[in-house]
Amino acid sequence: MILLNQLLQGVFLGGYYALIACSLSFMFGVMRIVNLAHGSIVVLAAFLLFVLADRFEISPWLALVAVVPVMAGLGLLLQRFVLDRSLRGGLLVPLLATFGLAIVLDNALFESFGADTRSLSPYIGDLSYNSWSITEDITVGQLDVLILAVAILLLGGLQVLLSRTRIGRAIRATAEDPGTVGLIGIDARAVYGMATAIAMGMAAIAGAFLAMRATFDPYSGGAQLIFAFEAVVIGGFGSLWGTLAGGIVLGVAQNIGAAIDPSGFFIAGHVTFLTVLVGRVAAGGDLFRFFIRRRRA
Repeated sequence: MILLNQLLQGVFLGGYYALIACSLSFMFGVMRIVNLAHGSIVVLAAFLLFVLADRFEISPWLALVAVVPVMAGLGLLLQRFVLDRSLRGGLLVPLLATFGLAIVLDNALFESFGADTRSLSPYIGDLSYNSWSITEDITVGQLDVLILAVAILLLGGLQVLLSRTRIGRAIRATAEDPGTVGLIGIDARAVYGMATAIAMGMAAIAGAFLAMRATFDPYSGGAQLIFAFEAVVIGGFGSLWGTLAGGIVLGVAQNIGAAIDPSGFFIAGHVTFLTVLVGRVAAGGDLFRFFIRRRRA
């Protein structure tokens, strides 16, 4: 029964990792960019929501309605002034550009808010600690269930967008061959801007749930990036449902590791990630060849 509880809690933790990772996975799927500023962007959204809730007494749910389009607008600016130019410089330049952006964001947040940790849990009432009892030994948090449901809905919505809409077809065509989509009337730069805006909007949603389920500070972005990156690699770069599966595998591994030894939480997750990564490289290095091939297209 204890093992079943660990597995169940791992699934819910994996839902959170999938929610954090979906933006990173989406950007790679469209633009072949591993956004090293992803964690810092999520934390930025968390701080924006905290300011609205703490200083202006706006419900976090209502504040999220305002922050999502703001973050999407920032995504357009990010694409226009940072990513668009860095994409012309080859494989390494976007990594360096987003790494530099992460440093700027982290230190700007530190200068503005200090090193104190913050949380949105006091602003969401009973949801932060209420749970449902399944058996005498198993309980599930209501917030955890909500996070998993939002992750599934968000990934499902993205899948429908990509497969059933005209915008989605343009995004998929640009991801497949950005060099020639102009011949059929698709502006690759506009598609990239739209994709970055969507990714930033998803990062805002992830930032909201980060702030609700835990504490955060200006330098929390690094840990969020690591968890997101591991979930994406385990599930497969660019695969939306794979991101959900990768997050769940990571969460279950961490919870089982913690059950074996208190220090095993992070170790088990990292070992699982490295095992999957080494396995893929040993199988033919497809992960890295895929990355390089798509960026050269």
